[in-house]
Amino acid sequence: MQMGLDFTLVAEVEQLVAGVDEVGRGPLCGAVVTAAVILDPNRPILGLDDSKKLTEAKREKLYDEICEKALSWCIARAEVEEIDELNILHATMLAMQRAVAGLHIQPKLAMIDGNRCPHLPMRSEAVIQGDGKVPAIAAASILAKVSRDREMAAFELIYPGYGIGGHKGYPTPVHLEALSRLGPTPIHRRSFAPVRLAYEAREVLTQV
Repeated sequence: MQMGLDFTLVAEVEQLVAGVDEVGRGPLCGAVVTAAVILDPNRPILGLDDSKKLTEAKREKLYDEICEKALSWCIARAEVEEIDELNILHATMLAMQRAVAGLHIQPKLAMIDGNRCPHLPMRSEAVIQGDGKVPAIAAASILAKVSRDREMAAFELIYPGYGIGGHKGYPTPVHLEALSRLGPTPIHRRSFAPVRLAYEAREVLTQV
């Protein structure tokens, strides 16, 4: 039995379509990472699915296969400073624009995971839960997640004690406790309430 999404069920094979997805809207730290992928219908990739439904080992394997077989792909990002300046929604839209602009082949259609599209120079279509429906979006979700997860693992070494490599920056009890105890790091998003409160608490302590 073939696992994952079936190319024959999606009109991607009929035109040049880019799938676009993001990872990292909810975490308290780190960039929001996006990817855009144009798959090659002549080189199908078995097992594509929503990255959250795949094991880490499977994502890593598919990451390499997507990079090898896709007609074009690009991973982009919006940094913490941009998130704080623009807000997370607009920063995500900016990162998606960067991912699509980074493709060396311009697609005729961009299929965006979610319920809204960034402003793009080509036709775009929002697909709710698209990473579980559209192979190109699933591929984009895998590239974005693997890329961001690797970055969080690296930050674990730079900022030990927060558990970043495990929770990937999400507001878990472990992360919130460490944030309260150790204070925020330069990669924490000041515009997010728990981080803002941690900064305020640190300022109070320094004034005592």
